[in-house]
Amino acid sequence: MRIGILSDSHDQIGRTAAAVALLAAEGAEALIHCGDLTEPAIVHTVAEGGIPCHYVLGNNDFDLEGIERAVIATGGTMLGWAAEITLAGRRIGVTHGHLTSEFRRLLKANPDYLLFGHTHQWLNERDGAIRQINPGALHRAREWTVAMLDLDQDEVQFHRVR
Repeated sequence: MRIGILSDSHDQIGRTAAAVALLAAEGAEALIHCGDLTEPAIVHTVAEGGIPCHYVLGNNDFDLEGIERAVIATGGTMLGWAAEITLAGRRIGVTHGHLTSEFRRLLKANPDYLLFGHTHQWLNERDGAIRQINPGALHRAREWTVAMLDLDQDEVQFHRVR
């Protein structure tokens, strides 16, 4: 299973649409957005790709009710501030990264993967058995990036979004 990972859209609708199209073209079977959507319109943009979507909230997601309504309306899955999901038999912790207590709680649960955003810098590193992945950002970054995680191969690729 191939998972497209994006974060920190910050209302960049055109760039987010380009990121979703890129991930779809790369064969994403699910998308995980690691927070800082900022407005409900981004949820609709992500959902337009027609790929099942999971979302966590970030520190710039102020319209919580509007974002949650958009997720429900588009058939996505709202994970709140942090959650663990299972895809293709792999445990995946997801958070934005700004709440250190949630980050630590997910690390302590020992998932196979921990996905997060917030820093606007891509990262792929192992912490013991846990692979931590930050896809980068689609706003306020030197280069705009997303990530593709192949769960079957345990491989991560980063893609530049134009």
